[in-house]
Amino acid sequence: MEALLLGAGLLLGAYVLVYYNLVKAPPCGGIASLRGRTAVVTGANSGIGKMTALELARRGARVVLACRSRERGEAAAFDLRQESGNNEVIFMALDLASLASVRAFATAFLSSEPRLDILIHNAGISSCGRTHEPFNLLLRVNHIGPFLLTHLLLPRLKTCAPSRVVVVSSAAHRRGHLDFTRLDRPVVGWQQELRAYADSKLANVLFARELATQLEGTGVTCYAAHPGPVNSELFLRHVPGWLSPLLRPLAWLVLRTPRGGAQTPLYCALQEGIEPLSGRYFANCHVEEVPPAARDDRAAHRLWEASKRLAGLGPGQDAEPDEDPQPEDPGTPSSRSSPLSEEPTVSEPHPIPHNSPDLSKVTHRIQVKTEPEP
Repeated sequence: MEALLLGAGLLLGAYVLVYYNLVKAPPCGGIASLRGRTAVVTGANSGIGKMTALELARRGARVVLACRSRERGEAAAFDLRQESGNNEVIFMALDLASLASVRAFATAFLSSEPRLDILIHNAGISSCGRTHEPFNLLLRVNHIGPFLLTHLLLPRLKTCAPSRVVVVSSAAHRRGHLDFTRLDRPVVGWQQELRAYADSKLANVLFARELATQLEGTGVTCYAAHPGPVNSELFLRHVPGWLSPLLRPLAWLVLRTPRGGAQTPLYCALQEGIEPLSGRYFANCHVEEVPPAARDDRAAHRLWEASKRLAGLGPGQDAEPDEDPQPEDPGTPSSRSSPLSEEPTVSEPHPIPHNSPDLSKVTHRIQVKTEPEP
């Protein structure tokens, strides 16, 4: 009996050590008030995206939930308005698998929203499911769609600078390897899906790196963020039905909650003073070194050019012109119409203070010397 109790105590102690050192996420601080600022969060109807949107809404931001499912997106917007007490949470349709949908979203957003201060690319897939497409669906949803959306919204981000772009990546990027001769080939079978997922996460890290280079001096900074091991729909969505009841209790014990997973993306979006680290990869709310393949500037630029081609962006078409008027100052309250007639009505925004802090003070990148990895 004593041996059993001792064993149980050791197991409990080991779990507590693992939980607080590896599982539990550090809380995000950063800017306390986002009144007068607008954020777009993709895939925000559940999981990490929903918790990210909730925190932004609690801090007073106008939050656009960019989701594929209208039913789930509008339900999430209703939940977030209720929980945050912020009525400026709305849904707009976005299917990252469809380049036409990405362009339609950008057009609707730019015609209805005068500001864009924070763009968080949270949406992603880990499997193709039963869908069979003539292209690499994992790369399309996880990288090409966000790449195109960023380009189309860049004029608004620049006019609202200081502003930020956060790309939610994964530690799986360490297993990635980009073959530029077959980037967009269809993915077949679970083994190819695992490789394609890791490749798309490597593409996220390289995209953030090259985007920082392209935007140097504009006041727009960008970051790749690893949310950590999270118990979310992405983890269990494609698990066989017979295995799900076995994995759910284990996932609850050893994986972070979606709220915990949202902390690093929120840190990258809100933390003051990290502007010199634009283009870097963050995990557990601090910058982390990446393997050589993820800091290869030549590969990053090559991916940029390949992504432009796959996104349908020809020479001189990096972004659509921003012909809308200059954004309103965050210190001036305004009413905004809903971008789609079926979207919920949004109440008048709260009064906005004039002394809200800048999201950026420095925009140059710091060159960090790193030891070569073995």
